[in-house]
Amino acid sequence: MSQQATQRSFLQGLTFAQVLTILAALTCMSVNTLAEERTASFAGGCFWCVEVDFQKLDGVIDVVSGFTGGSLQNPTYRGNHEGHYEAAEVTYDSEKISYEELLVNFWRTIDPLDAGGQFCDRGFSYKTAVFVDNEAEGIAAEKSLLEVDALFPNDSVATVILPAGRFWPVEEYHQNYAEKNPLRYKYYRFSCGRDKRVSELWDDKNWGLSDQSLKP
Repeated sequence: MSQQATQRSFLQGLTFAQVLTILAALTCMSVNTLAEERTASFAGGCFWCVEVDFQKLDGVIDVVSGFTGGSLQNPTYRGNHEGHYEAAEVTYDSEKISYEELLVNFWRTIDPLDAGGQFCDRGFSYKTAVFVDNEAEGIAAEKSLLEVDALFPNDSVATVILPAGRFWPVEEYHQNYAEKNPLRYKYYRFSCGRDKRVSELWDDKNWGLSDQSLKP
């Protein structure tokens, strides 16, 4: 029996609903094949907050909290993470959201002028950075930094651009913390003054907001 005859025989043995289910699955597979998943890493202070600020974006597939930027192997939150930044690794569909749009969201959800940490969190691990994985990302990140710097002519941008290295996911307790502990997270974010300071810095600036989906 030919392959076509076998396929015809198989289809004839299915109900209409089963055929529709198969067609829907094949369509899903085609869409997923076209989607190009990429990753990008950002340090913006507490990774609980950075995680949430990227999860809200259309086109972001997953966000993982962790550490990067240092040489220490296997850093942990309760143990040693010296030399590392608290960061988030963002997996995104580049067909739906661009790296440049991720950069806009990053800048507009941090205090780029703070050289000692972010908001109520102080110390090296809470400082801000963009980790670039290739030349194109480096060019885009440098361009965005210069644009942000021009928005604050009386201040200096403290955020740095660094080459991407290994990303170490933090302990599971910290992943999706806002979802697991909504009341504690909301209290922390409010008491830390994150949104208040971000509002003071960015509410009067339209930079990067041509895409409505990126507006706070």
